[in-house]
Amino acid sequence: EEQHSVDLIEKNYVYGNTRHEVNVYVKVFTNSPFLVCMDLARSQEEVIDPKYLWIGPDGKNLEGRTYVNLTETGKLTVMGFRESMSGAYTCTLSHKIIETTTQEEREMFEAYKFMVYAYREADHAYQVFVRFTTKECELAANGQFFEELKKILNNIIFDLTCHIVESSYKCHSVKIPKQGLLHELFVSFQVNPFAPGWEEVCHQIPYNCEDVTNKRVREARDRIGEFFNKQTYALKHEFQTVPIIHYVDNSFSVTHIDSCRPGFGKNDITHKNCASCCVVCDPGTYSPNNEVTCQICTRPRVKKYGARSC
Repeated sequence: EEQHSVDLIEKNYVYGNTRHEVNVYVKVFTNSPFLVCMDLARSQEEVIDPKYLWIGPDGKNLEGRTYVNLTETGKLTVMGFRESMSGAYTCTLSHKIIETTTQEEREMFEAYKFMVYAYREADHAYQVFVRFTTKECELAANGQFFEELKKILNNIIFDLTCHIVESSYKCHSVKIPKQGLLHELFVSFQVNPFAPGWEEVCHQIPYNCEDVTNKRVREARDRIGEFFNKQTYALKHEFQTVPIIHYVDNSFSVTHIDSCRPGFGKNDITHKNCASCCVVCDPGTYSPNNEVTCQICTRPRVKKYGARSC
């Protein structure tokens, strides 16, 4: 029996706590875990005449709502979780205690509060830096090369509905130790998974859009890394004379950037158990764009979760 109870903890049950509220994170469009109207200790004991009263974020009884499943043992799950369902879910457990000697009955009440938040996976994009040597900075060929490079990279990742955005380059003269002065193009761009048509790919699996998007953009990043690796090889083996503009060996570097959908943001202080998640913005805060922070409303009219404007 002991083993069984340990399994329950792992299996998607979240127990209440009379001393503090319990935070629960539910991925949008999925079902919440079972919220148990008891703490772990109480659930291991016998409880006489238990009754459960569940109240939702709107302050009303959850009994009989279509989107919840309430078991007779006081467990609640919320189905198809959306931003608007976030908030406080509270349960009052009433049960009897019977004195062994006098058989006298006393009624006991315990309250449990769960703060349930909708979350999404962060959307990933990748910031790439790469360098090329060139003959001189005032060369018309530099600009042409840069445009050409973008075309090639976009072609490599086109079928993934990813594209290159925020691209730019600067030319600098670089003094290399023990060599003379070189001219280098410092190129920077982002690999982004929202090329035109990306929604179509999503409609096939709306509930898990980020997972798909993130997989695609990872693949795009890998292909681009592969492309620059090949440049090194080509320079060593394929050119009799080195071209005027060529890749600087090992200059490819990539950093990963997170963004959140509007109405969601990251907060590793309030949501430390879901620090990398994009959690629904609290009432009184909003996020209109893909930044990772929920901003505070100057005049907090917003009473709802997941606001995109004040």
